[in-house]
Amino acid sequence: MAFKKLLGSVACAATLALTMGPLTAGSAQAEGELFLYNWSNYFPPDLLKKFEADTGIKVTLDVYDSNETMLAKLQAGASGYDVVVPSDYMVKIMIDEGLAEKIDAGSMSNFANVMAPHNAQPFDPERSYSAPYMWGTTGFTYDSAKTGKLENSWKEVFEPRDALKGQIAMLNDEVEVYNAAAYYVGVSKCTEDSKDAQKILDVLEKQKPFVATYNSDGTIDRMAAGEVVAHMQWNGASHRTKEKLPSATYMYPKEGITFWADNFVVPSSAPNKENAKTFINWMMAPENAAMASNFTGYMNAIRGSGAFMDDSLKTDPAVVMPEEFADRLRPNLNCSPAARELRNKVWTRLKK
Repeated sequence: MAFKKLLGSVACAATLALTMGPLTAGSAQAEGELFLYNWSNYFPPDLLKKFEADTGIKVTLDVYDSNETMLAKLQAGASGYDVVVPSDYMVKIMIDEGLAEKIDAGSMSNFANVMAPHNAQPFDPERSYSAPYMWGTTGFTYDSAKTGKLENSWKEVFEPRDALKGQIAMLNDEVEVYNAAAYYVGVSKCTEDSKDAQKILDVLEKQKPFVATYNSDGTIDRMAAGEVVAHMQWNGASHRTKEKLPSATYMYPKEGITFWADNFVVPSSAPNKENAKTFINWMMAPENAAMASNFTGYMNAIRGSGAFMDDSLKTDPAVVMPEEFADRLRPNLNCSPAARELRNKVWTRLKK
């Protein structure tokens, strides 16, 4: 299975030959600007400085907290962004809506460094519109020093013990929260059946009194400060939490856990398309991808990056998932419009 092969890539990456292709022609003398629109706390400031030094292109960073926030801004006519970082399912939506520029990433010089399966993903088989950034999973983290060992199940989050009332935090993310609840109740996350959606809503509404906050920002500090004892988190955030809180434990729920991959895409309205292509190609060099992984705590898809990565990443099961859990991975899906509308109704009802 492709997942299992990929999970083992970190351990062997340090032994692979370093294959850093050149930047796009003339990029060392490039000038101008680049406007990057990315998830919050998801790109190392030092790497932006390195890019500016290497290329002469000045970067301005703006941030968002969900794929849907980014999409809505582009749909509303925002035209100032050169590179955005959508997750897998969102890439296809952007392509279908004409919001993604064709960049032929597969023909870029550093694309030879991209490992399978990231070199040809179902949402963009030829990598005509996108290039890989980070990949990981969405599970939850708990403070074992306060809770003791929890069952490896979403039950601990959706039907928590009374002592955890007000001590649980969830991501403020319609897709992630809905998907996790769907796994727990055993229905398709892309269901078009209102009865299935009601089961998901029932679980989420029952959980709501136990939730201190729905927030995708500040998850690391919130856990480290002891504001909550369990937090729905992306696995890289869990790794960074553990650096501050050694008793933090990342779980792979037996009912299923979302496997996702974030990507670089150039909006069709981008004002600096050539600079965007230079940036994307530059990010597929092993040393640069490794700097991003060392900061975010997530894995990248670049061959040879392991030689530059921190040892702590290679030994943390939150980052390198134990192979025994591989059958729990559930890939992101681009659900039908009907399914997305149903999901949004559940989320709107939950958050009212």
